[in-house]
Amino acid sequence: MTPTLARPHCEADAAEPRRVRLGGDWTLSSALEVAEQLRTLPDAVDQLDATGIDRIDSAGVLQLMRFAKRRGMELSDIAFRTDHQALVSTIEDVADDRPPRKRDYGVLAALSRLGQRVHENGQEIVALLSFTGENLVKLARMVKEPRRFRPTATVAHMEAVGLDAVPLVILLSYMVGAVIAFLGSTVLRDFGAEIYVVELVSIAFLREFAVLMTAIVLAGRTASAFTAQIGAMKSREEIDAIRTLGLDPIDLLVIPRLLALLVMLPLLTFISMMAGLAGGVTVGAFDLDIPPQMYIARMHDTIEVRHFLVGLSKAPVFALVIGLIGCLEGLRVEGTAQSVGERTTSSVVQAISLVIMIDALAALWFMHMDW
Repeated sequence: MTPTLARPHCEADAAEPRRVRLGGDWTLSSALEVAEQLRTLPDAVDQLDATGIDRIDSAGVLQLMRFAKRRGMELSDIAFRTDHQALVSTIEDVADDRPPRKRDYGVLAALSRLGQRVHENGQEIVALLSFTGENLVKLARMVKEPRRFRPTATVAHMEAVGLDAVPLVILLSYMVGAVIAFLGSTVLRDFGAEIYVVELVSIAFLREFAVLMTAIVLAGRTASAFTAQIGAMKSREEIDAIRTLGLDPIDLLVIPRLLALLVMLPLLTFISMMAGLAGGVTVGAFDLDIPPQMYIARMHDTIEVRHFLVGLSKAPVFALVIGLIGCLEGLRVEGTAQSVGERTTSSVVQAISLVIMIDALAALWFMHMDW
């Protein structure tokens, strides 16, 4: 037999005018009556006595909680029966799990987001500088303690970082060198100065394009691999196991990768220079009627060694930046697959951005120094 439901009602407390006693059944079936009863309560009411409620479900608790929020009351201002308290506590725990608010596109919200991003970028810079110092200290320690050096791991990373990237670097550099020569000849042909394509391609590749393209390729190819490898180890708690064994993750995972990049990036830069120059020679021979012998002879007569040294001097700096960012982001993975993906994306973006910024500043500095 279905029990008879008592209608919800509210009664003013004679002893306390700002307190209201609640009674009846505050359930989903009487939700409309509950809402009507709460709507009629005076504005001065700031306490509710719900100990007189016979039955209450989640709908009744939510209505009381939302009424309290509208009136600026705390949940403690509503007195519940002891046997209802477990339900109230459960509803209170999940009451805030609502869909997120829509993004605010106002000026203040934009400034707030901008400030937050600037603060986060500042933290990234501080973390990178700290990580750089830690690695430099441990590299110096490795000189005093050669047993910490991992030759097998270093050679394996040199193969993965350098040898496996040679075909890609040659292809991209050759094509870019050919494109620069073709575009340069298109402009210079109007002035009858196609022969200056030799200087254009040679100086551009020796000073800027070779080292920059190589660094960008390795930033996308190697930095992401470092982050994913170390991040996967972090998520599987392998790095914690390394520390438990008394080993240093920096010596074991980071320094071999840094050394591999420091050795291979200058070599790849040299290969990129030769490939880019070969692209210029090809366009000169087939489009500008400049025989390869004449092209090489003019390059020999007009190009100075300092252009080659300027480009090559930036390679170790880029190698250090790429390696440090890739390894740091891997060590900052929080243990989930989503975190691995986010950190991998972050490492590529940071590495490419920082490489381009450093190259631009170095180009301005070398220009003002007349090098």
